Amino acid sequence: MSPKLGAGLVLALASAGALNWSYYAQHGAAAALPPLSLRRPLRSLELLFRNRRWLVGFLIGIGGWVFYVVALGLAPLSLVQAASAGGIALLAALVGRLSSRERAAVVLAIAGLLLLGVSLAGVSAPSSHGSWLPIALWMGASLGVAACAAGPLARVLAGGAGLGVAAGVLYAAGDVGTKAAVVGGGRLAFVPALLACHGLAFVALQLGFQRGGALATAGMATLWTNAMPIAAGSLLFGETLPPGMRGVARVAAFACVVIGAAALSRPDTGEPAPVEPFGLID
Repeated sequence: MSPKLGAGLVLALASAGALNWSYYAQHGAAAALPPLSLRRPLRSLELLFRNRRWLVGFLIGIGGWVFYVVALGLAPLSLVQAASAGGIALLAALVGRLSSRERAAVVLAIAGLLLLGVSLAGVSAPSSHGSWLPIALWMGASLGVAACAAGPLARVLAGGAGLGVAAGVLYAAGDVGTKAAVVGGGRLAFVPALLACHGLAFVALQLGFQRGGALATAGMATLWTNAMPIAAGSLLFGETLPPGMRGVARVAAFACVVIGAAALSRPDTGEPAPVEPFGLID
């Protein structure tokens, strides 16, 4: 592993720690606030930014995102995202008491991180800049997936999980745009799109915080934010799998993240499915 790649992965882990603590702090603060609503955006933003605990979490999250952007300039997208999946362990530790299903989901995510480490042995992991059209189509499709997750799909998942999935998919789309934009030049045209994706993800996550627990919302957001760009790294940026067992370990790491996310999204027995559509709760 080159020093540049190692620095990128260290920054990715630091970013994961900052972002997941930020999610935990924001969840605790938002859950105690009066209901947020897209019908009253200024009032909802005022409620959030006037809460000191939420604001501290938000600012630390911004710092984590800065670490992430720097990491993308040093390491391939798929490796940065897979390393970031380790943040779910911190989130689980902060939440404390977990059900057996939640513990299994967290263990799977951590196992994915360990498998990623195996796949990195002796790999330089080259990455291309990707082509404009596939990146734009990926980001556009992500908007559709997020809308489905926040609407119809949310009715059959654990409380807040649908909005967590939507936030994760949108953050992932923004991360794909960020990877394209860090090249500079004409690629800076992706900046407005990636900022829009992050803005919509922010809205979905804050609404989700008031509808479910930290793992059902922030946990889902974290896992999908990490899982989708791992695939995007290979499909969009030419990040080829390493040969032999290292390649198997990389695929298994991705599978662990996806399966862990699916386990976290299942509602507990007896838990009522959410019935309110995205953004209409006052």
